[in-house]
Amino acid sequence: MTRPRRGSRRASSRGARALLAVLLVCSAPPGADATATAAPAVSAAGQSVAETTARTPGGADVTPTSHHAPGGAPSSHRASDVTPTPDRAPGGAHAAHAHGAQGHGGAGGAHDATARHSFEDVEHWSRIFDDPARDAWQKPAELVAALALAAGATVADVGAGTGYFSRHLSEAVGPNGAVLAADTEPALVGHLRRRAEQEKLANVVPILASADNPRLPAGTCDVVLIVDTWHHIDDRVAYARRLAAALKPTGRVVIVDFHKRELPVGPPLDHKLAREQVIDEMTQSGYRLTDEPDVLPYQYVLSFTRTELR
Repeated sequence: MTRPRRGSRRASSRGARALLAVLLVCSAPPGADATATAAPAVSAAGQSVAETTARTPGGADVTPTSHHAPGGAPSSHRASDVTPTPDRAPGGAHAAHAHGAQGHGGAGGAHDATARHSFEDVEHWSRIFDDPARDAWQKPAELVAALALAAGATVADVGAGTGYFSRHLSEAVGPNGAVLAADTEPALVGHLRRRAEQEKLANVVPILASADNPRLPAGTCDVVLIVDTWHHIDDRVAYARRLAAALKPTGRVVIVDFHKRELPVGPPLDHKLAREQVIDEMTQSGYRLTDEPDVLPYQYVLSFTRTELR
């Protein structure tokens, strides 16, 4: 087996550090109290916080690129629907990952958010999204392992919420990799930054996303992970097309959300999206399903790549 040359490793390491340096300068939300020392956690559109209310317009231009819907669909990883009660609050586990809807109320078109919530109250959502009981069914370690992330990879957590997946992703990509934690809720992005600094996750970079734009740097992502957030995003077909700009030529978009049936955890039935609908939306957006790891009891894990490699 041919060993990689040292020069190649150094170049890769320097490239990753350069990317982190640029993101650290560009991703801090207005008024954030954290300095750009430790890589800030990205609370843009990562995990299921799509049910958040429309994000502030200023969030979109905070980072170099955008990838989330202005409504904050990216702010998912929320746990309001994650709790074991059947009728989850929109901001719940399922709402946690769905910042992407604008305002409150019901859904609009067939590809619009099914629920909308405000995720401003960080303390409240932290109790829900980071509830230890969530681990039993969300299985963060197993899910991240199923992504097969390479050391040095760049992964975006769209709808990152309170940073539930940050440590797992950070450890998976290692010190030369990067975790772009995107969310549309400014308060959550500030929390992501503070959490990354407190937990010494130097490769976690918080990004303030827009509801219709995740604001991810172009051509940087090996994987874009969207957990419990897809159903919080408006105009999902257009959003998915926008995501393509953030991917490397062989990059993947992985969508994790609740099966559309009665379950002991997750959002109400009318807030859920059937697996087949998600596949159809992604197909319309120019993607194809390439993998479907069976690792979670109540959710599907759908991995997509672009139909035509660029």
